[in-house]
Amino acid sequence: MKQHQHFYIGGSWVEARGKGRHILVNPATEEAFATVGLGNDGDVDLAVRTARAAFTDFSATSREERLALLDRIIDGCVARQEDLARTLTEEMGSPVKARVQVTGAAEQFRQARRTLATYRFERMMEGSMVLREPIGVCGLITPWNWPVQSPCTKLAYALAAGCTVVLKPSEHSPRSALLLAEILHEAGVPAGVFNLVIGDGQGVGAAISRHPDIDLVSFTGSTRAGILVATAAAPTVKRVAQELGGKSANIILPGADLASAARWTIARGFFNSGQSCHAPSRLLVHRDEAAALENHLIQAAEALRVGNPEDPETDLGPLVNRAQFERVQAYIRSGIEEGARLLTGGPGRPAGLEKGYFVQPTVFADVTPAMTIAREEIFGPVLSLLSYIDTEEAIRLANDTPYGLGGYVFSADNGEALRVARGIRAGRIAINGAPAHPAAPMGGYKHSGNGREMGEFGLEEYLETKAIFGAAA
Repeated sequence: MKQHQHFYIGGSWVEARGKGRHILVNPATEEAFATVGLGNDGDVDLAVRTARAAFTDFSATSREERLALLDRIIDGCVARQEDLARTLTEEMGSPVKARVQVTGAAEQFRQARRTLATYRFERMMEGSMVLREPIGVCGLITPWNWPVQSPCTKLAYALAAGCTVVLKPSEHSPRSALLLAEILHEAGVPAGVFNLVIGDGQGVGAAISRHPDIDLVSFTGSTRAGILVATAAAPTVKRVAQELGGKSANIILPGADLASAARWTIARGFFNSGQSCHAPSRLLVHRDEAAALENHLIQAAEALRVGNPEDPETDLGPLVNRAQFERVQAYIRSGIEEGARLLTGGPGRPAGLEKGYFVQPTVFADVTPAMTIAREEIFGPVLSLLSYIDTEEAIRLANDTPYGLGGYVFSADNGEALRVARGIRAGRIAINGAPAHPAAPMGGYKHSGNGREMGEFGLEEYLETKAIFGAAA
């Protein structure tokens, strides 16, 4: 079994001060394959002090120097794509055909480079000079479900801004971050600019959040954990940017292509085995078209192949661990118990799979807004179908949730689709399955967080604003 007992601090690998250990289990086989060390306050403090010492020089680097650094990181991500993909499959069970977050790693750095190349850090406003400067030392706390893309999204813009960082990946999927540390080291990131400490939320996450010498915490994870981060950070008055949970609705307007909408919803909603905060987990359809849509959903869900993630024909791999598997099973049972009609899937593993944290692609109909499966984030391949009477009710149902991360609209009338999209209170809306672009901001309303990632808005999360009066124009 592989042993990972070192963290990357100050440009080298140092032994963890914390004595805790976490066992990593392959979710497809349920077999342990590695252990990682868990850090403590001492590990975090060393990393923060190292990042603070490096900040003075790195924050003063020129735009051209940081562009060159991003170029080298992009080359490293491309060169190590296969290594990242194998690691992702081993620790997350991600199928071969669903490894887009591996290619997305380089793309996040490419977009950060494009943004940095043209961004105006200085301008005059009514005779006053306004500067945008790197905020300082940043604590980056990333989730287990996107162990490659989420760290890269944060790192790309923090480095582009001229900040130094301490990264805490999830202890459930940390090996991708260890590999990213190798890529950054090989790319020549200056010592102390990037630091990696593995640990759980109660230990390392809390230590980062409350540390007085961290200027920004960028957190992606559950709403519950995000509240804990914000609470721990409050006494030091640091900036906290959060991307939290979601319960996104997909509104299918009358006259839309039902077959296309069903295929897209199943593919997007169940991608990464449904372990995505942006998943369209609530599907809203006019009551006159519900029966027709049900047949398309059944066909689309039952066409998915669940199984060995190493098989190139597999569509859905397992959930990340036993705890997540049992959590999703409980939600499926609650849907049945509360009166939702099961169209396909259900409790238990798919037929022929006796081991691994595999879940049947599950679709419920006749779901009401008060049901648990319609209100809480499930984080598994489970879809709830609700019906509406008119478009205004559809918008109201879409907004009837504490969350506001994403939303989706399918319509044959683009003007009506845009009107509905404007009415959804969420940070990202897609019409007719249009893909997101990394230059566009990502983030949520309400309990889905604050702040934005990606593009110009993502870069500005890592910048402070300074006004200087009396400067020459």
